[in-house]
Amino acid sequence: MNENNVTHAFIKRYRQEITDYLGVHLNESVTNPPLLAAMRYSVLAGGKRLRPLLLLAMVQTLAGKVDERKLKVASSLELLHTYSLIHDDLPAMDNDDLRRGLATNHKKFGEALAILAGDGLLTLAFEWLADSKYSAPITAQLTLALAQAAGPAGMVAGQVSDVLGENQQLSFDQLKHLHKQKTGALIAYTAQAAGIITNSSTKRRQALDMFAENFGLAFQIYDDLQDVLGTTQSMGKAVHKDAEEHKNTYPGIRGLAQAKRDLMQCVTSCQTALVRLHEEGLPIELLNGFLDYFQLDEEAK
Repeated sequence: MNENNVTHAFIKRYRQEITDYLGVHLNESVTNPPLLAAMRYSVLAGGKRLRPLLLLAMVQTLAGKVDERKLKVASSLELLHTYSLIHDDLPAMDNDDLRRGLATNHKKFGEALAILAGDGLLTLAFEWLADSKYSAPITAQLTLALAQAAGPAGMVAGQVSDVLGENQQLSFDQLKHLHKQKTGALIAYTAQAAGIITNSSTKRRQALDMFAENFGLAFQIYDDLQDVLGTTQSMGKAVHKDAEEHKNTYPGIRGLAQAKRDLMQCVTSCQTALVRLHEEGLPIELLNGFLDYFQLDEEAK
């Protein structure tokens, strides 16, 4: 990510703070040694920490301050995201051997412990959210929003559509809806959570929601493009699997050139949302820097 100086400094600081928080508080929360080892393995295997970083960047944009309560809410989101990766990699799902450049959890610890590590991370995410020391109304709103984003109306529904859609050709609109749930729901939650925590106005929340929704779609299109254009070394996971397994992807359905145009349209919509935030008197440089994530290598354009 070739982000601007403000975003670079923010990411460098809070990626480390999130990782440190996860490392310390996982040890406090999990008492079973084999389970702790499996949970820590995937949580601390690296990763961009994109979702918690986005949440904290939105909070800072809206309110100008990140504290431990906000860090705990953001870290709970990373726990839940990591659970989804462990389960997504299982033989019954994507059957992947690599994640973030390392053996997937089930390859390292076996399927049973991997499933249980995912279960532990999912439930611990809600434990941390409930124990984040916010008022009861804010905690209830955050819990409801995360449950809806992660559950059978959100990420889980998207995963079901992905699994069942492998042997059929989806339309562009069907694929967008699938990824609005599977990938986009947790990214959309970052905007919802930031708005809840900061008690922001309806206009500001609507602009953030627009930014997050388009960011989530851009993220999936970019990931699909990288599966075609990237390498195992650069991605930290196997590439070219989607085409080999006849999965529905944006390049597969739209073609490579149109998928790139779709990506740029999503980025433009994100920028429009940031203009609306700026019109509300908010600084937008920090969030604008996150859009640099979607830069394709020159030879891939």
